[in-house]
Amino acid sequence: MDELLSPPLEGLDHVRGEPGAPLELVMFGDFQCPFCLGAQSVLRRVRERLGDRLRFGFRHLPIPERHPLAPLAAEASEAAAAQGSFWELHDELYANQPRLSPEVVFEVANGLGLDVERMRAEVDSGAHRDRVARDVASAEASGATGTPTFFVNGKRFYGAYDAGSLVEALEGDAPAQR
Repeated sequence: MDELLSPPLEGLDHVRGEPGAPLELVMFGDFQCPFCLGAQSVLRRVRERLGDRLRFGFRHLPIPERHPLAPLAAEASEAAAAQGSFWELHDELYANQPRLSPEVVFEVANGLGLDVERMRAEVDSGAHRDRVARDVASAEASGATGTPTFFVNGKRFYGAYDAGSLVEALEGDAPAQR
């Protein structure tokens, strides 16, 4: 039985690419996961190869048992989204992952010109906790239990997540499911 992305990408998701793009790749990720960090360069290559044919979505799946800073980073990224800068903070959190700490999260946000006091207040109050929980619920409904987990054109992708394999699966030359 296919494991399908549930729910499909929606307007409140974080998406790079045009809404009508024919190819869709979604990653469930954790900002403190070293494998998610490793996937960032792969995802850049996939986006470069497929250009405007690809729509890439990111959903949160923090795993606090292994990555205690992941929930904070996820909520901070949502606070950045509220200021129109989700992808900027997303990229910087991964770039700074080796030295990630609560201080670094806000230092990076400050470097991006975000209102850090507003961000701190939103994180402290849990203003974005439900948004992160929505993604976690989606992961559970979709069968994603670890990070990174990829969905290619709505179906769970198994196998190596190198750029060639992902592009091949996206273009339909290889099955996204096995």
